[in-house]
Amino acid sequence: MNRGISPITEPGVDELLREGLAAGRISAYTEVGDRLHDCDMAIVCVGTPSAPDGAHNMTFIAEVTRQIAVAIGRERTSPLTMVYRSTIRPGTVEGLIVPILAAELGDSFEDIVELIYNPEFLRESSAVQDFFDPPKIVIGTVDGEPSARMDLLNQNLKAATFYVRVAEAEITKFVDNTWHAVKVTFANEIGRICMQLGLNTKSVHEIFVSDTKLNISPYYMRPGGAFGGSCLPKDVRALQYIATDCGANAHLVDALLRSNEAHKYRLFEYATQNLAPGASILLVGLAFKAHTDDLRESPNIDLARRLLQERYDLSVFDPAIDANKLIGANLGYAYTRIPTLSRLLVTREAAERRSWDCVIITNDTYRMLDLSKNDNIVNLNTLS
Repeated sequence: MNRGISPITEPGVDELLREGLAAGRISAYTEVGDRLHDCDMAIVCVGTPSAPDGAHNMTFIAEVTRQIAVAIGRERTSPLTMVYRSTIRPGTVEGLIVPILAAELGDSFEDIVELIYNPEFLRESSAVQDFFDPPKIVIGTVDGEPSARMDLLNQNLKAATFYVRVAEAEITKFVDNTWHAVKVTFANEIGRICMQLGLNTKSVHEIFVSDTKLNISPYYMRPGGAFGGSCLPKDVRALQYIATDCGANAHLVDALLRSNEAHKYRLFEYATQNLAPGASILLVGLAFKAHTDDLRESPNIDLARRLLQERYDLSVFDPAIDANKLIGANLGYAYTRIPTLSRLLVTREAAERRSWDCVIITNDTYRMLDLSKNDNIVNLNTLS
């Protein structure tokens, strides 16, 4: 590096390295020594390879943290900003890095060190371009508040900037990279199905990505309720059958319904945590979507059934549903799962008159109610 030779092949790096060396801005060493004394910031970019069990191997993170802690010394007049950019699992800063710093520098290490987690979003072969034109900037601090030095570092970069707590920043790369893997896998599974059926995969792809209102948008990417209704479960099952029938083996698609069932149960646990047996519950919204009476495969029906099975005192407010007017599949789906449906439905006046042990909101039906008497309101549309 000191001779201007990059240890990796990446477009633009050789030129930047030579420019930095010529301007006296870059020098490379194999030992930290006393070089941190005059530094405001140390940026950690070591590898976190996979361990045999699939977890990240944190050996390099631990070792470089210890080396920096030893080299800092306790005499600094201003804190050293330690910025970690390596991909690390949530809890690493708190559970691994902080104990190492405390062991070397004492419990008052926070007077000497400002801890930052700043994940990088760099793609191989376009890393330099991605650094100067990032899709976003995520900065994790201990309290989620801004850092003056990080603002200075990024002052010439134009991108949405998010200051969050460290653990929320730590999970960001896992979310992004797993989603990218999901997208590639989904596209390839659809491609296999199209190939098996003799369809033009390019045309199918062009149609899919042209829909930026729903397909390529944040609309369905909001953590909240399980999917349901008359379309999604039915069509996923049908695509599963088509993929199996034509030999495409779409494993990602096969997992969707199982994952959705797991999410339904987790929402039940989330809604009923800390509730005493027999607690009174008002379920606001039974249909799949507000202002409709479509109960077919509504996850809210499944939630109501489980609440009844656990012997909670359940009432349901959904003015779009008239138990006496349900017909066909709507009637069958509702009453085979909740035979007592007609007794559970309450009027607006009854819903507002009582103070419930818990109010569970499943859709926008809650906007029709005054729930000010209730302290325990759980909104399953927005998980927190």
